[in-house]
Amino acid sequence: MQQKIIVWDFGSLYTQTLAKEIRNHEVYSEILPFHAFNEDQSVESIKGFVLSPLGDNSFIDERKNLREKLIKTGIPLLEIENEISDSEIDEFLFNSCNCDKDWSAKKFIEQQLNSIRNAVGDKKVILGLSGGVDSSVTSVLIQKAIGDQLTCIFVDTGLLRKDEAKKVMDNFGKHFHLNINLIDASDRFLGELKEVSDPEQKRKIIGKEFIEVFNAEAKKIQDADFLAQGTIYPDVIESVNIHGGTAVKSHHNVGGLPEDMKLELLEPLRHLFKDEVRRVGVELGIPAELVSRHPFPGPGLGVRVLGAIDRERVRILQDADDIFISELYKAGLYNKVSQAFVVLLPVKSVGVTDGKRTYDNAVAIRSVDTLDFMSARWSRLPYEFLDKVSHRIMTEVNGVNRVTFDISSKPPATIEWE
Repeated sequence: MQQKIIVWDFGSLYTQTLAKEIRNHEVYSEILPFHAFNEDQSVESIKGFVLSPLGDNSFIDERKNLREKLIKTGIPLLEIENEISDSEIDEFLFNSCNCDKDWSAKKFIEQQLNSIRNAVGDKKVILGLSGGVDSSVTSVLIQKAIGDQLTCIFVDTGLLRKDEAKKVMDNFGKHFHLNINLIDASDRFLGELKEVSDPEQKRKIIGKEFIEVFNAEAKKIQDADFLAQGTIYPDVIESVNIHGGTAVKSHHNVGGLPEDMKLELLEPLRHLFKDEVRRVGVELGIPAELVSRHPFPGPGLGVRVLGAIDRERVRILQDADDIFISELYKAGLYNKVSQAFVVLLPVKSVGVTDGKRTYDNAVAIRSVDTLDFMSARWSRLPYEFLDKVSHRIMTEVNGVNRVTFDISSKPPATIEWE
């Protein structure tokens, strides 16, 4: 049985960081809301308890009450008021709790391969492959466990990065021999989004169309019993209300699929933080440049093309974004920033090209540095680098004559524009 440290959550932003720090010491940790304590729960595998800091003072009494209950168990208890040093964590884990170092990407893979095989047996699994880190690692892990019993469905919405469909088929279809059904639904999505400018309406249309396309393709796969998703641990944590009751955030990848599909969920990464997902991906042999990709919004470029969407405006953004990302790689900056992309603005401006007046689009370069994506500061990219990116975009992307650099931090701004 997996030994564990329970981290009790009182609403502090530091709680997830604390749990990750414990795992970085090769000891498995779980986060539970303070109201989830159960005196009858099995403590056989629990090596220690940690009381995380208070998110606010409204939980003072609850923290005192839980502390008293935990002391009665006789299991080592660590109370943290603010932050804690690496050496203090080390002292608690290995001297107070006598933990073993048994949490690693390699061991996780071994455990999950057995778990997946036992759960699935000889049945079939469907997975919505997006090309993102979570679904990519999920697909390779499941394929390693059950081979051709897995079928991946990749829906090209027409709102993906430049050449994304080809890259996914090359990287995962040819290299990892995944069984992938590629569905080109770009005309359908762009048709439904014609003349739609409101970001929330865009999201609803994209979500609805994706569900319908995915559902239709999934029904073509006979005798499928499982739907695999790339749910990760922050999704699970954020779906639990610290106050109890209704979830503060629903988590899903495909999401909203009809109940009549009657598929059982398979979520092998649901206990991993994002950095652990990346380590598992590398251990599985996925190239580092794929598992280190920046986050990409579910609605894709639909929320990065501000204003109305059409194929030409998507093409402009794809080309500009591809230049920016490729230059980040060339300059050795991609893995030094947390998230970077280009936004196509809903404005045009006057310019001059080859001595002639132009009236073309403006784009904004966005790059942020963050530890947890709850807050972020704009990346201090070198002027020479920005100059090169700007020049390339304006000279190589037909339809752009102005490049701006977003220097807004979160808060008060958000990372994405919509």
